Amino acid sequence: MTPQLQQAIRLLQLSALDLREEVQEALESNLMLESVDEGGTEQLNDPAGERLAKDSSGDREVDVESTSMPDELPVDTRWEDVYEPAGLPGGMGSSSGDGEDTDILAQRSKAETLSDYLGWQLNLSRFGDTDRLIAEAIVDAVGSDGYLTQSLEEIHAGLGDPELGLDEVEAVLHRIQSFDPSGVAARDPRECLLIQLRQLPEDTPHKAQASRLLRDHFDLLVGHDLRQLIRKLGVEEEELQAITALIRSLYPRPGTLVADSEPEYVIPDVIVSRRNEQWVVELNPEATPRLRVNPYYAGMIRRADQSDDNVYLRNHLQEARWFIKSLQSRNETLLKVATSIVEFQRGFFDYGAEAMRPLVLRDIADALDMHESTISRVTSQKYMHTPRGTFELKYFFSSHVAMTGGGECSAIAIRALIKKLIAAEQPKRPFSDNQLAQILVEQGIDVARRTVAKYRESMGIPPSNQRKRLI
Repeated sequence: MTPQLQQAIRLLQLSALDLREEVQEALESNLMLESVDEGGTEQLNDPAGERLAKDSSGDREVDVESTSMPDELPVDTRWEDVYEPAGLPGGMGSSSGDGEDTDILAQRSKAETLSDYLGWQLNLSRFGDTDRLIAEAIVDAVGSDGYLTQSLEEIHAGLGDPELGLDEVEAVLHRIQSFDPSGVAARDPRECLLIQLRQLPEDTPHKAQASRLLRDHFDLLVGHDLRQLIRKLGVEEEELQAITALIRSLYPRPGTLVADSEPEYVIPDVIVSRRNEQWVVELNPEATPRLRVNPYYAGMIRRADQSDDNVYLRNHLQEARWFIKSLQSRNETLLKVATSIVEFQRGFFDYGAEAMRPLVLRDIADALDMHESTISRVTSQKYMHTPRGTFELKYFFSSHVAMTGGGECSAIAIRALIKKLIAAEQPKRPFSDNQLAQILVEQGIDVARRTVAKYRESMGIPPSNQRKRLI
């Protein structure tokens, strides 16, 4: 393959974020390349090469004396009302109501983990030297879900102090369990829920009964043995519903309430919108770099000159043209593939996932007269923004399941149907995998029970015995 073809293939498989980095590297290494502003009319160079940036407010003189800080600030004014640095209208960091305030929390270098959050609370609490060492060991043993990953005996042994008693470690644990989020540092789900119940107001309805249920009959609650719970607690079914509703309002995994990873943002490469009853596919201008050859440096090239400087400029000019052409080829191919996917999956855009058709790479490759490997590169790490959400292009490709009346049904459509059936089931009598398979067969979809179980597990839906609810 030629270097030009290799470059085009590499750009084709890059995601939007990776493409930005590639373009930035090209701009820094090739003086012939320059970025085009959204307006596209401003020339970034002039014949003299000495263009000066003008201030947005005009050619005004800056009064140096007016920018000096006064000795005293009036007590009834704000800092930004008196002192405003030159060249920064509104003052740096001023909180004007123009909607352009900087979100300081959004500028954190990294997300706060649960361990950091507990450590911050630990530093604000009063502990003795020994208790602080115990507390730090307990905090280190708390996992990302909020539970202890070690037993008290293991924590006690890790401290290496023979004079330290296990009861002292447990006393410090109870103090850590009062930290936020509620239920943190619990040893099991039952203790986690009991901690959260204890921290509720005393006048909370059914608080005492819910604590008794968790303390004495947790196994019956996990097994959804409703009859035994009614008999053991001596309550009516409606009251048991209220008790379990209070328990379900708690958080079984308190650690998930604290972010432990940085948020990841997706930049869609393609935008799909509906106009005049038609689906329109467009490239996202925010994800499409606009480059051009710098006419000033290109004009410095002399045809007959074979000097080192002239050859250097010619080589950079050729590389810049290749790079721009590769970008154009990438955009054209991406737009063609996305348009073909939308045309093929029109039912999804009109009616939702239940109308998704089975689709493989060969279908798009044959429609566009391309190779399957090209389609695979285009759809990898590329995203499409639609009125139904943002999806990776590979989402629209799925295997098929035969239908009893002939034809095929997409695996994505079957998952959507299973999710819809489970959402509409009776809480007291949820559908088993066998019942779901029978319902799908009645609708003309020939699917086995194990296939239903596989699709259900892939969507993170628990089995029927765990979905059983009182209400």
